[in-house]
Amino acid sequence: MATPPVEPETMRAVLMREFGEPEVLAVERVAVPQPILTEIQVRVEVAGVNPVDFKTRKGRGMAPVLGELPFVLGWDVAGVVTEVAPGVTRFAVGDEVFGMPWFPRQAGAYAEYVTAPSRHFAAKPHGLSTEEAGALPLAALTAWQVVVDTARVQEGDDVLIHGAAGGVGHLAVQIARARGANVTATARREQAEWLGELGAERVIDYREENFAALCSGLDAVVDCHGSQGEASLEVLRPGGLLVSVPSRTPPELIETAKRRNLRATGFLVEPDPVGLAGITALVEAGRLRVHVDEAFELERAAEAHHLAESSHGGGKIVLRV
Repeated sequence: MATPPVEPETMRAVLMREFGEPEVLAVERVAVPQPILTEIQVRVEVAGVNPVDFKTRKGRGMAPVLGELPFVLGWDVAGVVTEVAPGVTRFAVGDEVFGMPWFPRQAGAYAEYVTAPSRHFAAKPHGLSTEEAGALPLAALTAWQVVVDTARVQEGDDVLIHGAAGGVGHLAVQIARARGANVTATARREQAEWLGELGAERVIDYREENFAALCSGLDAVVDCHGSQGEASLEVLRPGGLLVSVPSRTPPELIETAKRRNLRATGFLVEPDPVGLAGITALVEAGRLRVHVDEAFELERAAEAHHLAESSHGGGKIVLRV
């Protein structure tokens, strides 16, 4: 009889002992987390890199939530279930899963293993590579919760998406289009053809054109950069909604919107099995795809952060674990 493999007691993880530039990220060995009731342990194959990661690395972002250093960054996970605690009925050892566990608390995705409640995960969509699955959860859940739950985009709605070529933006374009919206995007001219393939009916080059002079009467504006608030209010219909994806929307912008019979809100994503199911359905129907710009090995996390903070080609960056 074959002897079952012995699980390791320690694992590689990208540990952060101080705030600062990407070079503060270093691979060390730490204890493997163990699941408690209703949790699963997942061997991480790919972890996504998101703007919140490098903001947190600098001491902003979710740093106040994570508490005392050291900690391990990352919330995007794609991998294989390696242990199932009592109370879990949705998964078995060996299942391929993806998810965004624990956000905004520490998930520690830049590591070989994570543990989290089973409902923070979903089965990896059929036909999706592991790299694509690792790039998808945080950005796609953000896009889904903004478009579907917050803006409640419906058939025939007119929607403008700022930063449409980015990690969240290119997914929001597809989700809005899948719901029957007419989508206008702001991006660089050279990204227009690609965004058109994703469903944008019109792409405005933000470097050369003034979107406020070209749009009016919109039902919703999704601002993935959080920098176009005042101008975006000008293009909304009465009762229209501006969603600023960076969560700290200035209170004065919200008050200005109210005075004009408009709505404005910030946004922060949260774990969501219903959203993951909706995302999976779109992926498997061929209506949602994620663009992976580049993949790095875990030991090159600092390089991944350097690229993520630069003006890279759009889409997502991932770490192979």
